[in-house]
Amino acid sequence: MTYDVAVIGAGSFGAWTAWHLARAGNRVLLLDAWGPAHSRASSGGESRIIRMGYGANEIYTRMAVRSLALWQELFARTAQPLFHRTGVMLMAREDDAYSLATRDTLARVGVPMEIVPAPELARRYPQMQGGPGVFGILEPESGALMARRAVAAVVADAVRHGVTYSTEAVSAPFRRGSQELGAETLVFACGAWLPKLFPKLLGKRIRPTRQEVFFFAPPAGDRRFSPPELPAWIDFTDARYPYGIPDLEGRGFKLALDRHGDAFDPDLGDRRPSAEGVEEARRFLAERFPALRDAPLTESRVCQYENTCNGDFLIDRHPEFENVWLAGGGSGHGFKHGPAVGEYVTACVLGRGEQEPRFSLATKRETPGRTVY
Repeated sequence: MTYDVAVIGAGSFGAWTAWHLARAGNRVLLLDAWGPAHSRASSGGESRIIRMGYGANEIYTRMAVRSLALWQELFARTAQPLFHRTGVMLMAREDDAYSLATRDTLARVGVPMEIVPAPELARRYPQMQGGPGVFGILEPESGALMARRAVAAVVADAVRHGVTYSTEAVSAPFRRGSQELGAETLVFACGAWLPKLFPKLLGKRIRPTRQEVFFFAPPAGDRRFSPPELPAWIDFTDARYPYGIPDLEGRGFKLALDRHGDAFDPDLGDRRPSAEGVEEARRFLAERFPALRDAPLTESRVCQYENTCNGDFLIDRHPEFENVWLAGGGSGHGFKHGPAVGEYVTACVLGRGEQEPRFSLATKRETPGRTVY
């Protein structure tokens, strides 16, 4: 069988790209070396926050709004409750430019939000110590996606609408054409494997980093760390960039630090948590969630980000292959945007609409300077 497009990589970006291409009437082949949202994929794992707040980066606020609508439509149509509307609390300070820009952007775009003053924050969530001068920007319609299962749902729905899925490894094209796959166009949405597939082009433009995630068990019968008593939360006023998701489906209280970890090989990297990482997580709990100070660590995960120089996505045509597109650089915040990214990639492949300069290869420098998170 011949295909119009082959999409390589069945994570959030690739799965949604295949989904949108098929809905646009294309014959689509979707491939992944290990399976949709597999254990080493950046789209793997149990849960991801979906929030609208991005400082002054309105493009990502609008993409998140669009993506949440498409995620919810998919889950409603397939009768899979894979979105938890926990709300998302963005910890903010009046002297923090990012916090104020987030507030202003949400208001401009029309995202529902509530400003929660410091005294009200302490009253409403006594289990969470916000720190001096901290208030909250609550997005009540936001929450958490059940990541691995959500991607599987996208792939299953894509297959129902004509996409052919196969577990298969693919090498990068070194000549024009894609006869081996029987497809006229290739889209590589391979996450942390993109710089390995295209080392000369992307080896210094996309940097995978090691990221540790921890789950702690709340005290028996204690509902303070489950929704609706606690929302998902992110604190960009803290240099550690901590974030957390309340106990969903009995998996425990999720805690991670959003700052970039060490360089990481997605194939060979050690995925056991470090003693230093566990110790730092416990110090944070003692400071901000003291009731969890001695909570058992029930689960941990080492995943990876695939960072561009500043956190903007890479969605562009390969400079040497007219029929090859690159879609990646999720940079630790990409998962939620899968529906909008897939829609955008589909428009690019089909030659519809204007391309966003921020996503171009030309803007991806070799020196890091993170500005989008």
